[in-house]
Parts: sequence; C-alpha cells; structure tokens
Amino acid sequence: MTYVVALTLGVAALTGHTLVNATRWLRRPAPPAAGVTEPVAVLLPLRDEATRVGPCLAALLDQRGVPDLRIVVLDDGSTDGTADVVRAIVGDDPRVTLLDGAPLPPGWLGKPYACWQLAARADPAATVLVFVDADVVLAPHAVAAAVAELRAAGATLLSPYPRIVATTAADRLVQPLLQWLWLTFLPLRAVERSPRPSLAAAGGQFLVVDRAGYLRAGGHAAVADRILEDIELARTVKRSGGRIALADGSRLAACWMYADWPQLRDGYTKSLWASFGHPGAAAAAMALLFLLYVAPPLLAVAALAAGSAAVALVAVVAYLLGVAGRIVTARATGGRWWPDALAHPVSVGLLGWLTLRSYHLRKRRRLSWRGRPVS
Repeated sequence: MTYVVALTLGVAALTGHTLVNATRWLRRPAPPAAGVTEPVAVLLPLRDEATRVGPCLAALLDQRGVPDLRIVVLDDGSTDGTADVVRAIVGDDPRVTLLDGAPLPPGWLGKPYACWQLAARADPAATVLVFVDADVVLAPHAVAAAVAELRAAGATLLSPYPRIVATTAADRLVQPLLQWLWLTFLPLRAVERSPRPSLAAAGGQFLVVDRAGYLRAGGHAAVADRILEDIELARTVKRSGGRIALADGSRLAACWMYADWPQLRDGYTKSLWASFGHPGAAAAAMALLFLLYVAPPLLAVAALAAGSAAVALVAVVAYLLGVAGRIVTARATGGRWWPDALAHPVSVGLLGWLTLRSYHLRKRRRLSWRGRPVS
C-alpha cells in the first residue's frame, strides 16, 4: 500500500507541474496590432514533398502583417516533381525564390544541410529567419505573431509548437506524447531563464530565430550531423549566450507529420535513440514512465483480483491523475483528449517499444530516412 500511495503522489506532482506549465508559463503568441515592420525570410526545405507542399506554400503566400516578407524554397534532390509543383503554385510571385539543393557533403545530415543552405541564401536584409517544414500549414497571421513573440520574449530562438493533426489511431496514441512530455517534465520558466544547454527543447517544424544570434551560434552548421537538429540548435544558441523560448503554436500552425503507421513508426525510430543518448539513460527514463503511468491500471486489476479494494482504489486514482495530465496538455495545445487520454498507459507502452526498436536498429546500422542513412 505504501508503494502505491508513493506512486500516486509522484503522478500527482507531475500532473500539477503540467497544469502550472500549461496555465502560467506557456507562451501563446498573438498577432501584433501594428504588424511586423522588420524584414523576415521564411525558409522551406523540401525533399519529395510533391503531395504535401501545396497547402504549406499556399499558406505562406497568404501571410499577413509582415510587409517585407521573402520566401526561399530549397528542393533537396527530390525525385517526385516537387520543384514543378512549387513553380505551378508560386508562378512569377517575386517574393519566392526556388533553389536547387547541393549534393550532401560528408559529415552532414540532410535536414541541417538544407536549412543551412537556405539561411545562407536568404535576403541579407532579413533580420529574422523562420524555418517551416512542408507538413505545416500556417494561419494567415502566424509569421507576424511568432516574430512579435520572439521579440517580446527577448529570445534568440522561439519554438511555437504546432497543433498536431492526428488522423489515425497510431497518431492519436503517440503524437500527443510530444507536447505532454515537455509540459510534464520541462520547467518552462527555467528553460527560458537558465543558460544551461541541457534545459533546452525545440520543434523544427516551425522555428523562428533572430538571424544575428543564429549566425553567432553557428547556425545549422554547428549541428550538421545531429538527427535532432532542432533541439541541438537550441542548445547551441544557449552555449553562445542566446536565449530560447517555447510557445503553444496550436492557433498559429497545424502539422500533419505522418500519413500512416509505417511512416510514424519509422519517423520515431530514426530519432528516439538521440533523444535519450546513452542506452542506460533511455532504460532509466522508460522504467520511470512505465512505473508511473503503465503500472497503476495493472496494479488496480491485480489488487482487485487479490481482494484488496483499498489498494485498487489508490491505483485507480494514480491512473486517473496520469489521464488528467494528458487532458491538461490537450486542452492547452489544441489537441483532442476524449477518449484518447484514457489510453495513456498504452501510449507510454508504445513509446517504450519504439525506443527499444530505435536502439536495436541503430546498433545494426539500419536507420535511415528519406533514402539517407541517419546513423
């Protein structure tokens, strides 16, 4: 009984932290009344995105509140006609520049190199760089709101996390864990105030950076071989003396990351090993998550079977507190919670399996993404 009570108190503390983060510390960018006057460059890397780039690019062309906006698109060796789709959409719009990506040099991964080429070719007058992925669709005021929030926060890098579009059962089980993990385990105020690189997070789908600070940190060249280039870029910014800020971007952007289960599985598999680093750290982290969020419903069933109603009741409370954390996260970031949050133990269990798969395939040197090896 003592163990179950202690477990319940631990889950309660973490859910309380989620609530504080979500209601007090989480930034929510809003469009400035007067718009943004400084020049901004939106940078869009593409590789085989012919079927998805249309809505993204149309939304970029529809941005408001940023009179001096330029869009630079890089076709990174696509074989599906991505560049032709881009040309058909933009026509002769003078705001858009389409580049052909250079061959990938040794020591670089594809995404960092594409972003570095884009940053190097952006209008020299642009003081802010906005990196956007092809699976992101921005609201008309998104760039203006994000740039204004970057300046209001006094930050070098702002990560407004988009609303994740979950269309499949796998999406609904796994994708909400992204927001839940950093709202539950990251002290958001400390992330912004502390210079420690270990207290850093970012999402590369929609990333806003002060150009001078980005270059001072070394830009994407400083994270050339990192699979989690977004988080590593945030850490590099801190090491160079810059500040980072996280924000709820659910009202600014929507992101449909994966079309089906194989894409989601492989997308997480390619990078989860890098999230934890040493396998021992991954094992410890997943053991803690299983203990706090998977064990309670199992303990409740076992206690009922053993005739211990009191233990079962406390275990059910622990389970419901974990579900409450998911509900708080969903309500704060524009996600759906019913009935998805009830399956939180299953979500955590699936994350554990994906993590194990990631380390297994990395050990065998079989990790790849978009036809390129990532380890």
